[in-house]
Amino acid sequence: MEAFSDDELQIYRGKDYVLAPGITIHQPTLDEICDYGERAYWSMIYTLTSTGADLKFQLYSMGVDYTAIDGFTLFYSLLAPSCSQTKTSIITGDLDLTKCELSQKEGSEEIVMYDFEKHILIDQQIYQKFAEILRNIHGLKRNAQLPANEATKQILIEDAKEEYERAKETPYVSQLKNLVSAMINCPGFKYDHAHVWDMKINAFLDSVKRISKIKSADMLLQSGYSGFGINLKEIPEKQLNWLGELD
Repeated sequence: MEAFSDDELQIYRGKDYVLAPGITIHQPTLDEICDYGERAYWSMIYTLTSTGADLKFQLYSMGVDYTAIDGFTLFYSLLAPSCSQTKTSIITGDLDLTKCELSQKEGSEEIVMYDFEKHILIDQQIYQKFAEILRNIHGLKRNAQLPANEATKQILIEDAKEEYERAKETPYVSQLKNLVSAMINCPGFKYDHAHVWDMKINAFLDSVKRISKIKSADMLLQSGYSGFGINLKEIPEKQLNWLGELD
């Protein structure tokens, strides 16, 4: 799966990203997410970026082998039809995935999604980039887990069923509230409670990880240089370099 790393700076900057004709990805601020509803927002993002491995139990219940369905087929057959324009407008504006019909790309047998009214086309390549950009914005990793054999697959499905049932009984807990609270009370973070809401979601999540990385590197260096702590030669360079890539 291509990582589309050339988009990293644009994603971090937070400007609207023109993916294809008629398809623009808007990166919301914390304020927009709060007004939309955090729980509904994450649910929508997970729906748009899910792979078969994320939906093992649900697909099994429908008689679908999650290891055999590719991402684009999953998207156009099961995920996109539940994503109305009202539901996705916070990130895709006027795009209405429910208006897209299945068609064949001209001159080939490739299946594509096509909005005949607005002449918007989504093929496998556009979908893959769409999903990957959304994952990059929100710090998500593509789940490409595949079982080694049939027995392992059944165990994973049972585990997924238990997790699904447990999640239905568990009250929702905000993913952002504690992060916002921690950051505005953290030395080195430049936003207070009144202004943090203007931050784009990717820049905010990046700040959470970056400040954590800086603090961790500082602690290791202080311990190493104290003469009574760790041996810095035994610490991987990436843990000491707070300017490096974030995990």
